Amino acid sequence: MPEIPLPPLEALTAEVTTEDSLLNGRLGLRQTTKGFRVAIDSVFLAAAVPATAGDRVLELGTGVGAAALCLAHRVPGCQIVGLERQPDIARLAADNAVLNRLEDRIKIVVSDVCRTTGLRPASFDHVMANPPHLDPKRGLPSPDQYRQAAKFEMAGGLSVWVDQCVNLVRPRGGITLIHRADRLDELIACLGGRTGGTVVFPLWPNGVAHVPAKRILVYTRRGVNARMSLAQGLTMHRSDGQFTTEAQAVLRDGQALVL
Repeated sequence: MPEIPLPPLEALTAEVTTEDSLLNGRLGLRQTTKGFRVAIDSVFLAAAVPATAGDRVLELGTGVGAAALCLAHRVPGCQIVGLERQPDIARLAADNAVLNRLEDRIKIVVSDVCRTTGLRPASFDHVMANPPHLDPKRGLPSPDQYRQAAKFEMAGGLSVWVDQCVNLVRPRGGITLIHRADRLDELIACLGGRTGGTVVFPLWPNGVAHVPAKRILVYTRRGVNARMSLAQGLTMHRSDGQFTTEAQAVLRDGQALVL
């Protein structure tokens, strides 16, 4: 894959970025003070990718690189490419890789998901993504360009993201997505029978009965002929509102989720 130079970090200054951390301080993270801020979705996405040393992983829509950092930290030896269409945010992702001494394993590419410049089809062992969750026809647009880009779908919607995941992962390779639970039907329809062995893993808000999951992790494999399964999932919070032991193992200790 040819190297695509990142633009200089001119649009972002110390006044509009914050110094944060992931995995209980194991990873440093710089991100914008306004717009989209990294949430736990990125950490859970990285935890669900069953990568091993030597695997090539692609993240579509990497943002400031939170999921890529978490995966690289958990799986020494894997190589990660993060694709981000906003040049200044891509610059932050590249800087975050340097900040955590992972620049030799995380490469950032500036490109739109629709184009995936310089990426060969079927060239990755795993593809992961946290696609925008909102249909622009069903919500009010955000005045903040970063939040708008992160939360609202582009032309073509969810199907564009899924098509690129399937196109770029190798045969029998894995695709890991995190998305809204109430859009599971759309997500499965977008896969269109091109993958199999799909596992749906709910992230339950708490242990109270009849509280629906708001987020789901979905793992599926290209060209595999196997049935879908519904996993037990993980309960996020205890009755007192604190994270459960299982959730903390992912969020604080960087442990893997076995879907």
